[in-house]
Amino acid sequence: MYTQSITRSHRTAFVLLIDGSGSMAEEIRFRGKPMTKAEAVASITNGLLFELIERARRNDGVRDYYDIAVMTYSGNDEVYSLLPDGRKMISVAELAAREAPVRREIIECRMPDGSTALREIPSPAWVSPEAAGQTPMHQALDEACELLAEWCRNPAHAESFPPTVFNITDGEATDCDDDELRAVARRLCSLRTCDGNVLLINIHIAPGDTQQAVFFPSEEEADYPNRYARLLYDCSSQMPEVFNEAIREAKGPGALPPFRGMSYNASAEQLIAMLNIGSISVKTE
Repeated sequence: MYTQSITRSHRTAFVLLIDGSGSMAEEIRFRGKPMTKAEAVASITNGLLFELIERARRNDGVRDYYDIAVMTYSGNDEVYSLLPDGRKMISVAELAAREAPVRREIIECRMPDGSTALREIPSPAWVSPEAAGQTPMHQALDEACELLAEWCRNPAHAESFPPTVFNITDGEATDCDDDELRAVARRLCSLRTCDGNVLLINIHIAPGDTQQAVFFPSEEEADYPNRYARLLYDCSSQMPEVFNEAIREAKGPGALPPFRGMSYNASAEQLIAMLNIGSISVKTE
């Protein structure tokens, strides 16, 4: 299980569900400057999409190793795609072929003498910040279920490494209770290919820089800060062995698997680490 390499004949899928509720307008510090959570998540998401394209690039062009979906949930129980033309899912080669708007980001760099300087860099921006309204997380997970049920039914994907869903949020669902959220998460994680079940990684972003984080917790880390952290744990997948080395590198050599695919009060840097671990640990050929 979870041993299939990613190839053009055995592609996988990545689905990003991004909380676009009003609380995402709260300010954090990222890359040396203040910005909203929504701005930081959009920047990180665009960086991941660029990384996925580059990892699929070969001498003959960008190969179709992945199908990609990026959806936001916000407003009055709205869930919609952030991809070009509102497409629900697009291949990585199709995404690479689309001309993305370019934004210039100012980042803080450390100089050789220890001082810091601001540097402006161009960055492709497929995804823009969203921050308004409520948090219809249940609806987002339900739509991911529908999307991936169809993907998994496709005979071409029968032997593929199963899809991975990243749910990025800074708060609790406003359209369901705890049991309903657990139920939709179980339904999503019950979808499968011959190589294993769909993986759901829930990433809760910290409201500030001083919060204690739970990060890919193991069974030995049973002291959860509150009810919501436990709920996210219950709604997240146990990470397969193929991810253990990368998780231990991020957590420290003393970390003991099995690890759960969730975080609570994660920093922006930990969000990047979780997205990277969840998307690049599987071998491509």
